[in-house]
Amino acid sequence: MRRHKIALFDLDGTLTASAPGVIAAVKYALTRFGIEETDESRLRSFVGPPLLEAFREVYGLSHEDAAQMLKYFREYYNDRGVYENAPFEGVEQMLAALREAGIFVALATSKPEYLAHVVLRHFGLIEYFDFIAAATPDEARTTKDEVMAYAVERIPIEDPADAVMVGDRKFDILSANRFGLDSIGVLFGYGGREELEQAGATLLVETVEQLQVALLGE
Repeated sequence: MRRHKIALFDLDGTLTASAPGVIAAVKYALTRFGIEETDESRLRSFVGPPLLEAFREVYGLSHEDAAQMLKYFREYYNDRGVYENAPFEGVEQMLAALREAGIFVALATSKPEYLAHVVLRHFGLIEYFDFIAAATPDEARTTKDEVMAYAVERIPIEDPADAVMVGDRKFDILSANRFGLDSIGVLFGYGGREELEQAGATLLVETVEQLQVALLGE
């Protein structure tokens, strides 16, 4: 893959192994809501997508019930779950290499903005980012497409050929496609090869090292 001027990254499952904290918070929320879930694959499906949508789709909840579930989720996650997490090996070195090469590094996550900052600061990664696009607390910007639209406008990305989106779930790839960006699907995250191929990823990589090579155009 040729080198792009701008690299946008998803957060959960792309830069950090966030599943333990997310799953623990989902279990907590479900228990508070009176639902006992034992299907691990269903629980893992909550890692990555916008949670309000996920609660509605997976359990058929109304918007109001899904919003209440999200409040329960945040009770646990904001206090403990956000720290039950760790960067994938090699991520910091990759981000440093991109910055050294003059590539504009941005975050495009459906995680709430303040939590994205907490995670990046906690793991010493925030210094590598030129721009952060994330969800807003007022729900004005919650979906991946809304986050991506904000990033495209504010960076700005005037020529889609200049940018590439990196993510582990179909939401990342589909959003990149809608805005005309190339995309890299990472197989070390939580989406899997079939999901990313069906979404139309431009390229798939198996390791952080392969991702770095692809982004640097080596």
